[in-house]
Amino acid sequence: MKAFLLHPYEDFDWQAELPSQEPDLTRDLGLETLFDAMDADDAFLNDVARRVVLLGLHDPGVIVYRQEILRDCLSQPDVLRELYGIAVTAIGGERRIFGSFSRSPDSILYRAVQVLDLFVGQLHELRRTADEHAAEFTSPGFARFFRMLETELDDAYFRTVEDHLTRLKFRGGVQISANLGQGAKGTGHVLREPPSRLGWFDRLTGNAPTSYTYRVPDRDEAGEHDLAELRGRGINLAADALAKSADHILGFFVMLRRELGFYLACLNLHERLTAKAEPVCFPEPFSGTGPRLSCRGLYDTCLALRQDEPVTGNDIDADDRALLVVTGANEGGKSTFLRSVGLAQLMTQAGMFVSAQEYVCDVRDAVFTHCRREEDDAMVSGKFDEELARMDDIAQRVTRGGFVLFNESFASTNEREGSEIARQIFRALLESGVKILCVTHLYDLAHSLYEQHHADALFLRAQRRDDGTRTFRLVEGEPEPTSHGEDLYQQVFGTAPVAAGSPRRS
Repeated sequence: MKAFLLHPYEDFDWQAELPSQEPDLTRDLGLETLFDAMDADDAFLNDVARRVVLLGLHDPGVIVYRQEILRDCLSQPDVLRELYGIAVTAIGGERRIFGSFSRSPDSILYRAVQVLDLFVGQLHELRRTADEHAAEFTSPGFARFFRMLETELDDAYFRTVEDHLTRLKFRGGVQISANLGQGAKGTGHVLREPPSRLGWFDRLTGNAPTSYTYRVPDRDEAGEHDLAELRGRGINLAADALAKSADHILGFFVMLRRELGFYLACLNLHERLTAKAEPVCFPEPFSGTGPRLSCRGLYDTCLALRQDEPVTGNDIDADDRALLVVTGANEGGKSTFLRSVGLAQLMTQAGMFVSAQEYVCDVRDAVFTHCRREEDDAMVSGKFDEELARMDDIAQRVTRGGFVLFNESFASTNEREGSEIARQIFRALLESGVKILCVTHLYDLAHSLYEQHHADALFLRAQRRDDGTRTFRLVEGEPEPTSHGEDLYQQVFGTAPVAAGSPRRS
């Protein structure tokens, strides 16, 4: 049995290695905050969410398939939790059934019967839940899942399984046939179906079939050993087949728990965000050609989870723009915007909702981040060398259709050198079909990019809102020269300083 709740055609590969850029993505986008909100203090859900988010989808149709299943889960949270609880109960119960260390056919058979007894009960619960709630789900994924339960777990299936389990408990003893081989040893042992128990009339009238009986004396340990060995030969194939059946059903419950676990983790996140009255929406994964990014009210999911105050969103239209450059004042929300785009891209390709009122984006092959690092003891070289090494690593792995987020990259050297390096890198990436979002304080870089790409790129700058707050918004416009010193000067004196020999830009 297959659930196919994460993909319409294939199982999710839970053994796949996470992308090599996972540490940078986790650090630069604050993914630990996202996964903590999704797991609700459950390490299993944390691992499931991490894998599904970081091993994203690349087919817009499959993304929509997963979104529709998630919509069902959000509208029927109690049923989702009930289904997940059935899988958890089955897996936990199997772990509590201990077998013998001898691994004899008898012990294997005994444990397999116990496990299957438990599993049949949980399969009954699955079928009952499907019968009661299937009509409340509208997604193709859940419709197929419930049809599978109805077809595979019909009444005839349960009658057959329960009848076999009753027989395999061998309450009336084991009946085995064998041929006589060399040395009067038995060969070709076959487990036979136990005969029907004789009624009282047959026993009373002596109509029972003729049989020969040998009783092993109570103190004959060798005889008991030989009899146990004979029994083991007879039930060995049955024990092996039953153990494999138990493993097969266990595999189904393990898979079901993981797939439902992702949707439960999404439900946990959804409840956290809606409790804060933050908007969420299902994004539209663009299936055409060319870069797409347009949004209304896009905000940083992790920032909203960390603070109590409402988070300011941004409205962006970057359709057909492979280059986005963000400049402006310090503390103006530039890095927050970069994280919001990176998170929304990962969440979209995981089939999740995103933190916005509306969101449309193209599907990218992979997401990379290249963000400024503070110097620490882990660095084996200077900050600039470390930046170049990370950039070289990205260049080795990024492919056409990738998406690279740069945040204050190459600011650890002088502006002229850093700007020239960034220009050369950006040119090579854009010519290779890679999409770029760049947050920078390097005016030389931003201004040169504006002169070369102002017609086919989007340039945003942080602008203080006129609502009396200290918050900023991103507006489209030509880059402005900014630095932390200039921002501080303007706060103190009300005007921006002008360097000697340089014209004032605005």
